[in-house]
Amino acid sequence: QVQLVESGGGLVQAGGSLRLSCTASGSGFIIGDMGWYRQAPGQQREVVATITRGGTKRYADSVRGRFTISRDNAKNTVYLEMYSLKPEDTGDYYCKAVVRTSGYSDMDSWGKGVLVTVSS
Repeated sequence: QVQLVESGGGLVQAGGSLRLSCTASGSGFIIGDMGWYRQAPGQQREVVATITRGGTKRYADSVRGRFTISRDNAKNTVYLEMYSLKPEDTGDYYCKAVVRTSGYSDMDSWGKGVLVTVSS
């Protein structure tokens, strides 16, 4: 069974930066695509950035140029570096990973989320 645990959220002023981390723990699996999603109060969850196991990255238009996603496959960890934060970046940030287990179909696993609050 895979567990995803995020860290690094918090309160920051507009223009500031934060770094989120998410580590998958467990055994007997390989982590495929990983990504960060966010959900603002009263809004639907949206994709922020994704990265394949091979390192191909994609970003939402709203964060391109300000956020950087990266991963360490040896540590089953994905990072999100956020710069020039804006109040509209406020929300719960969730990590998602595609989990590949031999003999089973790929499954999406989600973390519980961390709160990022950007004050104006």
